[in-house]
Amino acid sequence: MNYDAIIIGGGAAGLFCAIEAGKRRRKVLVIEHNAQIGRKILISGGGRCNFTNIHTRPENFISRNPHFCKSALARYSPQDFIELVKKHKIEFYEKKLGQLFCRESSRLIVEMLLRECERARADIWADCSVKNIEREPDRSFELETTGGNLTCDSLVIATGGLSFPKVGATDLGYSVAKQFGLKRVETRPGLVPLVFADGKGLSSLAGVSIDSIVYAGKREFRENILFTHRGLSGPAILQVSNYTQKGVAVLIDLLPVKSEDEMLRLAGTSRQTVDNFLGRFLPNRFAEAFCDPVLAKRRLDQMNKKDLGGIVKKIKNWQVKFSETEGYHKAEVTLGGISTAELSSQTMESNRVPGLYFIGEVVDVTGWLGGYNFQWAWASGYAAGQAV
Repeated sequence: MNYDAIIIGGGAAGLFCAIEAGKRRRKVLVIEHNAQIGRKILISGGGRCNFTNIHTRPENFISRNPHFCKSALARYSPQDFIELVKKHKIEFYEKKLGQLFCRESSRLIVEMLLRECERARADIWADCSVKNIEREPDRSFELETTGGNLTCDSLVIATGGLSFPKVGATDLGYSVAKQFGLKRVETRPGLVPLVFADGKGLSSLAGVSIDSIVYAGKREFRENILFTHRGLSGPAILQVSNYTQKGVAVLIDLLPVKSEDEMLRLAGTSRQTVDNFLGRFLPNRFAEAFCDPVLAKRRLDQMNKKDLGGIVKKIKNWQVKFSETEGYHKAEVTLGGISTAELSSQTMESNRVPGLYFIGEVVDVTGWLGGYNFQWAWASGYAAGQAV
């Protein structure tokens, strides 16, 4: 069976590429090894799919080449996808910071994409695995799959990264790149909880959430942090995990609504114990566990300025070292991937293998938390869909 374009991967990027190519009257096939299409879309956003972010800019993405994503993002914007969502009468809302979610279920986004694929006459084979790929002398591709042998002029790799192995993540995309001699930027878990280098005494805080500013290098994110049994999670930690380096401390301001000077002034006029004073601003469980047990019960009016300053500094400038991440099984995305130096930013086509394309998470372009990675999937899928 021959197709103009075969897309390996039935996720956000792959389906969108199929839609755009099908609109151009290309004969398209999507191959998905899972029995269910769009599994990662279905579980995203707590089941409500944070499908884009209205504030999307190239600065919200991490890549060895920060300019690579600009072309695709400019050609297919968040507003373009919003118009598609509106066309299908899917209700949505802005949660915060430009993040758009389905009001009902993420299943509506998958159904929308499948309807658009059907309208574009794109074929979809679920529960079908690729066993082998060869490039023929005429530059077409031959695929051996569990559904039969196939040929195509354009082959699009939309297999995603290594995150969420429970929904079928594999390294197939990287293997294809290696087969054809394309370079890959080292991969690691991204948007992932972090494990304390020394978290003794803080496991009791599991479940406590605090509005904080988290700093890593020149980056800072203000959202909640969440204590786990092994370390920290929550939106601010997931964001900063993309920028952390092993052994380098992360700085956390646990009370961004108060300045150091204001806290020192309030502490200097209080007769409360340290834990009771901190409990005015922070969760009680945190206030009790965060301080040394002896220090926690000391009265502030009986402490000198140096000790008061030490308490405030620890709250406003808590330095934390992490030994590792919680790994791919808890990572939202995969950092790194197919080097952008190997691809055209206009079409996502390989520079050295004509007809071979890479889109979505498998490429070395990773967005922040909050709908940015979905927007990259739509934009990169659109770019390839105009070219295959």
